[in-house]
Amino acid sequence: MTFPKPLRLLAAFCLVLCFFLLFQSIRSPPQIGDKFGNTHKADTKDLNFELTGEPDGVLWRADEYAADNPNSPRINATLLSLVRNSELDGMIQAMQDLERTWNHKFNYPWTFFNDVPFTEQFKKKTQEQTKAKCNYEVIPKEHWDVPSWINDALMGESARMLTEQGTQYANLISYHKMCRWNSGMFYKHPALANTRYYWRVEPKVHFFCDVDYDIFRYMQDHNKTYGFTINLYDDPVSIPTLWPETEKFLAAHPEYLHENNAMDWVTDSERRPAHNKKANGYSTCHFWSNFEIADMELWRSRAYEDYFNHLDRAGGFFYERWGDAPVHSIALGLFEDKSKIHWSVWEYYFATLT
Repeated sequence: MTFPKPLRLLAAFCLVLCFFLLFQSIRSPPQIGDKFGNTHKADTKDLNFELTGEPDGVLWRADEYAADNPNSPRINATLLSLVRNSELDGMIQAMQDLERTWNHKFNYPWTFFNDVPFTEQFKKKTQEQTKAKCNYEVIPKEHWDVPSWINDALMGESARMLTEQGTQYANLISYHKMCRWNSGMFYKHPALANTRYYWRVEPKVHFFCDVDYDIFRYMQDHNKTYGFTINLYDDPVSIPTLWPETEKFLAAHPEYLHENNAMDWVTDSERRPAHNKKANGYSTCHFWSNFEIADMELWRSRAYEDYFNHLDRAGGFFYERWGDAPVHSIALGLFEDKSKIHWSVWEYYFATLT
C-alpha cells in the first residue's frame, strides 16, 4: 500500500524531530549567558526535586510541647520577623503556613520587630494565629537610623548611580537600614538577650512541608550554627567593595579565619566568573537569608562583631547596597566551621524569588 506523498513527508519530519529531541536530551547541558557576561552550563541536578527523609540522629517529636507547659523540651529559641503594620495580611498568611506545617506542634514563641510601635490590630490578629506567646518589640533608634558617619550627599548620589545601573531597592533608604539591622543589629535587641536560636520568617512566605521534629533542638543537639534552604548569586553591582573590605579585615585579623573554612566557595570564580570579577574577588554566592535558622552566638562572637563594625564603618550598607545575605554568608564561610552549616530540606516559597 502506498501512502500519499504529504503523509510520507509528515512521517519523515516526525522521525527527524524524534531523533533531534533524543539528541538534545543526552547531549551536554546547554550554555547559558546572563547580563553580567557569565556563560555557564545549565544545572542538570536539583536536590530539591530528590526524595529526602529526615536528618539522621535523635529527633525530638511533638510530645509535651503544649504552649502552657512550663517543663516542655523547648529551648531558648524564637520565630523572628521584621515587619510593618501595613504588612499584617502577609504576616498572617506566613504565620498560618508555618503554624500549620510545624509550630502548632511545638509552640515556639513569635517575636515581631518594627521601627514604630505595633498597632493593637496587628497584635490582636497575629496572636489569634497561634497558641504560642507573641512578643512585640520596637527597634531602638540607634539600631535603625543611618549612623552619624555616613555622608548624606554621597549616599544620595550613590543611590542614584545604583538605580541607573538597575540595582533593585537602591533608592529606598528603609531597605538599606533593614540590611544593616539584619546584618549586625537585631541580635543586640534587649528582647533577645536570653534567646540563642532564631528562625527568620518574612511576610508573604509559604511553607509547604509538614515537619514533625523540633528543628531548634536538632540544631542544638547536632552543634549546627546555620540552617538554609537555597544558595543564590547576588547582583555584583550592589557589592563591589564588600570583598575588598573583607580582605582588609582579614589582613588585620588573620586569627579569625577558621581552619575548616569555606574560602573556596566564597571566592569561586568558575561558575560565575563575571560575578567574581565585578565583585572584585567574591563569588557573590550566598545563603538566601529570608529563610535562615541560626545560632546567635555566631553573630555575638568577637570575630563577627569586629567584622561587622569594620563593614559598618566602611559605609557600604548605604554607599552601596550590601545585603545581610552576603554579609552573613561571607562571615559563615570564613569564621565558622563549614561542617556546622546545615542544608534544611524544606519546601519554601518567597514571592520575589523568581
